[in-house]
Amino acid sequence: APFSAGGVGSAAELAATPVVDESARASSQRKATRASSGSALAAASGAPPVRRSSRLSGGAPQFGTTPAAGGHSGEADLPLGVGAENAEGVCPAAALLHHLARALLAVCTYRCAEALQLFDELSPRQRRTGWVLCQQGRAHFESVNYAEAERAFSSALLVEPHRLAGHELHSTLLWHLRAEVKLSYLAQHSVALDRKSAHAWAIMGNCFSLQKEHDTALRFLNRAIQLSPDFAYAHTLCGHEYAAIEDFDKALAAYRRAILLDERHYNGWYGLGSVYFRQEKYDLAEFHLARALQINAGSSPLQCYLGMALHEKALAEGARPVRALAVLERAIELDSQNPLARFQKARVLLSLDERQLALEELLALREFAPKEGAVHLLLGRIYKKLGQPQPALVCMSTALDLNPKDAQMIKAAIHKLNSADDDDVDDGP
Repeated sequence: APFSAGGVGSAAELAATPVVDESARASSQRKATRASSGSALAAASGAPPVRRSSRLSGGAPQFGTTPAAGGHSGEADLPLGVGAENAEGVCPAAALLHHLARALLAVCTYRCAEALQLFDELSPRQRRTGWVLCQQGRAHFESVNYAEAERAFSSALLVEPHRLAGHELHSTLLWHLRAEVKLSYLAQHSVALDRKSAHAWAIMGNCFSLQKEHDTALRFLNRAIQLSPDFAYAHTLCGHEYAAIEDFDKALAAYRRAILLDERHYNGWYGLGSVYFRQEKYDLAEFHLARALQINAGSSPLQCYLGMALHEKALAEGARPVRALAVLERAIELDSQNPLARFQKARVLLSLDERQLALEELLALREFAPKEGAVHLLLGRIYKKLGQPQPALVCMSTALDLNPKDAQMIKAAIHKLNSADDDDVDDGP
């Protein structure tokens, strides 16, 4: 080794220099041998070299890399459109959870169309899970698309028969569809699966509610509350049962407990509004229904009930129900197949003395609700106001056939067809 310009080193330093060089050279040769053998094994197996620690390599494995033999990259579970080009460096599980969280947020804020689109972007394997199917059923249910909702809930029951959470809404859907056999099967399956599940007893309560056995339904719903005191939906179902037997004080208390547990539980706000509407406290009904609409603004039924409250309030005050007409038109815009909204719009138009418009609305409604006696009765009233007693008699006779329980009222209206009294029949809300 050449000497430095500063002078000659000591004898010990000179003696030690070649020994250090030989040791370093031998160590380098051993490392190179191990690296070359490892690379050869990796090349022979077709897999990339495995790093000892991913933390030292700058993060998690990239999406575009090939998994080791027997491994799974997770990219197959990613939502459509999330790949190596726009999710590089992101863990597949984190990307999947982020997508599911976005969909759940859309469901909870009642942006149902957006939620369904996000769920459709999932991989087929993820779409076939019980949780996703239940959330899809909930989104369809809130959109009043009962056929698709029932299909999603039924698929969830087949895929994960042990999952009960979410099927309390399935039981409410079957209650609306009057599907007694399916609801009875769901109730028996749920209680047999887990007798200590609050969801199972809520489903059982809905089953007996459909049979008009409200006292038994209340006993099962109270059992659900006993098992899970913070189950807001069970409190709401109790409120519905108390309202059905006209125990309005207990109904109001049940709805208030549901709201205390979950302030965004719009069903509780709707329940309060419906009870106040039946008590003819239209100001309170308007307030609580408007509060429910702040939470779920895209609900056509809520818009319809608010329009009914505004209509009755205007009639009580002797005012023109212009606001009610605007709200009901919004309800029809959200769901053109909502028969109640169209019927209430016809009533409002009749209150505004727009007889021809009301007649057109009811004639359109009669096409897809031909067995609704109230529609034919209101048609008879409008024909009478238009001075056409013959079609009025035909419509009222049809209403009598469809609603025999209202026979006394309808017969009184028929007897007064030739009178000049326009307010002889109250078609009701």
